[in-house]
Amino acid sequence: MSLQDAVSSGSSGEGNLSESACRSLGQIREIEGGPEGLNAFLALAEPEDLEQCAEGPLTGVLVAVKDNICTVGLPTTCGSLILKGYQSPYEATAVRKLRDAGALIVGKTNLDEFGMGSSTENSAFGPTLNPVDRGLVPGGSSGGSAAAVAADYVRVALGSDTGGSVRQPAAFCGVVGIKPTYGRISRYGLVAFASSLDQIGTIGATVIEASLLLEVVSGYDARDATSVEKPVPRYRDAAVQGIEGMVVGIPSEYFPEQLDPTVRRLLDEACERLVAAGAEVRPVSLPHTEFAIPCYYVLATAEASSNLARYDGVRFGVRLPAEEVGRMYELTRGNFGAEVKRRIML
Repeated sequence: MSLQDAVSSGSSGEGNLSESACRSLGQIREIEGGPEGLNAFLALAEPEDLEQCAEGPLTGVLVAVKDNICTVGLPTTCGSLILKGYQSPYEATAVRKLRDAGALIVGKTNLDEFGMGSSTENSAFGPTLNPVDRGLVPGGSSGGSAAAVAADYVRVALGSDTGGSVRQPAAFCGVVGIKPTYGRISRYGLVAFASSLDQIGTIGATVIEASLLLEVVSGYDARDATSVEKPVPRYRDAAVQGIEGMVVGIPSEYFPEQLDPTVRRLLDEACERLVAAGAEVRPVSLPHTEFAIPCYYVLATAEASSNLARYDGVRFGVRLPAEEVGRMYELTRGNFGAEVKRRIML
């Protein structure tokens, strides 16, 4: 049963753990622990953790959470040795909203260390495989969440997106990823990478499922100064509305000469489907596109360097013993992976 069918029928909790063997905790643990495992999860809940849940729109629904979003009862490692085994004393607002809605947190998903990467190969705990083709990467940095949904372990998952980290892995794994407007979802409990760009996002097997999850976790939060105080609409309704008369802009800058022919063909086919559904596809120009990546690397790396300064073995992080404080800092921060070190240096 899809998530939207369960919600519509009011039976999301009934049989959710038995409806699909791949969505049961035992089956996920068995598959992930064997030769067919994807390394999608860094931690899984215990059976007793799933015995009780609140009454709400997601009662009994299994949800996976990216491991840079704080949870009580499950470690939050950010895919880094420097936070190996770290247990957060508090829970992210988005996770609390999921629990209040009746969802069951099945586990924490793999990611590029601290969200820095686009393939989930930069995790200190090994890469995640793509369930569509195990020879391909699942994208990143929310590759574990996207892979978990694509493998039908869960129907929905939380990720985070700083520069494409929800949308790109969702595309790579053939599922749906949404990065909402900044401030739509509270960042309280999201481990910071680049604070002015970070945003929790949703991943679902379908558009409606991703939008249902977005409804639940959106909304104002006084604990996040950047949270926007606006009512949360029924995104699920927008997900099923037609697109008759909608104007869709296609930026010419997104179609460079070096674009892979297969990708170009698929984009052209997508445009044809939009037209067939009643939309108007119109070419547009975004002349500043060429500056997007340079601007991203200036802002994101500067903010990351500041945010990562807290992992010194005193405030946060696994402390390695040394006779001098400076040496202790050096050894402790040596637990960062190569990509994180590179971005700090940038």
